Amino acid sequence: MSRIELTVSGGLPPQGDRLEGKAAVVTGAGSRGRAALGIGYATAVLFARQGARVVVADLDEDRAEATIKFIKEHGGEASFVSADITREEDCRELAAACVARYGSLDILVNNAGGIGGGRVTDYEEALWNVALDVNLKGPVMACKYAVPHMAAGGGGSIVHISSIDGLLAGAYINVPYSVAKGGLATLTRLMAVHHGREGIRVNCLAPGHVHASFTAEFSMEERERRRKIGPLGTEGTAWDVAYAALYFASDEARWISGIVMPVDGGLLAATPLAVMGNLGE
Repeated sequence: MSRIELTVSGGLPPQGDRLEGKAAVVTGAGSRGRAALGIGYATAVLFARQGARVVVADLDEDRAEATIKFIKEHGGEASFVSADITREEDCRELAAACVARYGSLDILVNNAGGIGGGRVTDYEEALWNVALDVNLKGPVMACKYAVPHMAAGGGGSIVHISSIDGLLAGAYINVPYSVAKGGLATLTRLMAVHHGREGIRVNCLAPGHVHASFTAEFSMEERERRRKIGPLGTEGTAWDVAYAALYFASDEARWISGIVMPVDGGLLAATPLAVMGNLGE
């Protein structure tokens, strides 16, 4: 089996107790199919396997229910909330639903997002509004209503899912998306400072060349190019990001806050000239 093929297999994460007794909200956690697992799906499944009760937030009920079905079939607890994170009332109801069902809101993973392409000179107001609403304003509103519940419960952990495109210019010209994802990195640092005394930790993950639901349509040639350019020479999966989120969400990371961590196989550690030779493998 090739290194590319290995990344497609779903598998079932081992059971544990790293999140035992905690209630988590994961946005954009509906299942997009087994060919390329979504980061939200993998995170929800992994959290449930580690003892968390999970609110699966998604616009698509069928996809959300597929995630919940898988979790429950393997002994976990999860429930659905229909949430459009660009609507403030939905964000308020999402946080309230978690507390009503599970008694607390301990973990929020802001995973839901969308793509917005083009250069600055391609500016279209509608496109920018969508990119900023989904990728930045939505997480802000989700936090607005999650933070008071976390503070009332003695603290919590918030994990933003950004992108390496929010840190550096990437291979794809997607300025609205990148600006919004870069905003999540800044939001992480601000919130870590502003809400630290409430016992709330805020961290951010910046996935790199991960094969997940949003790259499911990439050709094998494109996936191979993305794999080769990375120092580790392997393609990332949604599970790689989910395990990083698990660490930030767990008590093991009790003294870690305000971090923006790439999950990219070492890609951002290199200058372009350092890795260009990898493409000749």
